[in-house]
Amino acid sequence: MAEGSIWEALDKAGHYGLRNLTAIVDINRFGQRGPTELEWDLDTYRRRVEAFGCQALVVDGHDLVAIDEAFGRARQATGPTVVLARTVKGKGVPEVENQPGWHGKPLKPELAERAVAALGGVRQIRVATPRPEPVPAAAAPTGEPPTMPRYDKGAMVATRNAYGDALRALGSRPDVVALDGEVSDSTRADKFAEAYPDRFFEMFISEQQLVAAAVGLQVRGYRPFAATFAAFLSRAYDFIRMAGVSQADIALSGSHSGVEIGADGPSQMGLEDLAALRAVQGSTVLYPSDAVSCAALVAQMVDRKGVNYLRTTRGKYPVLYDNEDAFPVGGSKLLRGGDDDDITLIGAGVTVHNCLAAADELAREGIKARVIDLYSVKPLDRDRLLDAVRATGGRLLVVEDHYPEGGLGSAVLESLADIPEPVRVTHLAVRGLPTSGTPTQLMEQAGIGVRAIVAAARAAEAPGR
Repeated sequence: MAEGSIWEALDKAGHYGLRNLTAIVDINRFGQRGPTELEWDLDTYRRRVEAFGCQALVVDGHDLVAIDEAFGRARQATGPTVVLARTVKGKGVPEVENQPGWHGKPLKPELAERAVAALGGVRQIRVATPRPEPVPAAAAPTGEPPTMPRYDKGAMVATRNAYGDALRALGSRPDVVALDGEVSDSTRADKFAEAYPDRFFEMFISEQQLVAAAVGLQVRGYRPFAATFAAFLSRAYDFIRMAGVSQADIALSGSHSGVEIGADGPSQMGLEDLAALRAVQGSTVLYPSDAVSCAALVAQMVDRKGVNYLRTTRGKYPVLYDNEDAFPVGGSKLLRGGDDDDITLIGAGVTVHNCLAAADELAREGIKARVIDLYSVKPLDRDRLLDAVRATGGRLLVVEDHYPEGGLGSAVLESLADIPEPVRVTHLAVRGLPTSGTPTQLMEQAGIGVRAIVAAARAAEAPGR
């Protein structure tokens, strides 16, 4: 109860009037190393609970009649109920009752025998309780598959807009729900909210509860999409990590990633998200470069297992692909390439466009650069990278709008660590603390803009010419 996520949960439960929610708090006054902050101050607990719009019921946690009565009152409540049960840790075993220092420790055999005897000895007691009334899970999708959005090649579209379009299209499935962290006008989840308000849940800026609610919804058979700024998902990282441990199936979208967001400054820039999400057990990490690939990847996320993360871009960039193109998770796209390429430029998201512009400039200098759109950061298209290594003499240039640790460059290097061919990787990433400016200014300042790519390609290619 000292964790902020608990109060985020009670706040949202009170806001939405969840009368079928009953939380039971075992208040035995001890934490791991000693007394808790409030110990047995049940009145303070009660006032805090009530301040979040929940009914608080204070009971003796060892009084079965009182507990039963509290549960009866909870069933009649018009909002969420919190049962605050005062208990004694180790009650009934004199040697450990209300004593610190027993957290997570097994009793030695002799003490264990005395504890069983103190609790009444070995007995065969069976308590039968009625099962809860079954509650139907989410309606399964039926009928025709959703009609996904289409975009004209060359049109300027932000991938965050494509996320909103694709999410709204998926809303034709009754099992799809959306949550947002009070930035839906930026993440574009508001498009789903307008079309399906009964399946949209505003979590305001309670990012831990944003992810926690998504995990809960998928338990009930729904397919949740939760969105906020990429930077703000760091507040919910433990919940994302535990979603991986729990093998939960959720879709996350982080918008406004990287220095590309421009004037909002470093506090709003997601520059660690790829590393964080790649590290989650069983996760999928996707970073589309255009609207077509973004919509196609969102469509795959809806039924994909595990924690799925989509990184979207604030600015508008040209559509690169045809609507009929396929974007399998674990794949990539070769946007430029021939039999006699000198170097490989590898990007994802916004840096794909910078790589393409750099390749055009390099071509005018007689340097042939192949360009790979590594839209699937995890799992990675290792075969495409191996082809590039062999085609361009091991000369790879990775460009990412992310800190150098743990992102796209790390993913590439890890995938090639065991190959026999020599590989020379130049890695352009955001290495200093960004400032505020236009996207072009900040990408050039960070060393991931077109000029920086051209200069790095010249330097990397020159020894082999």
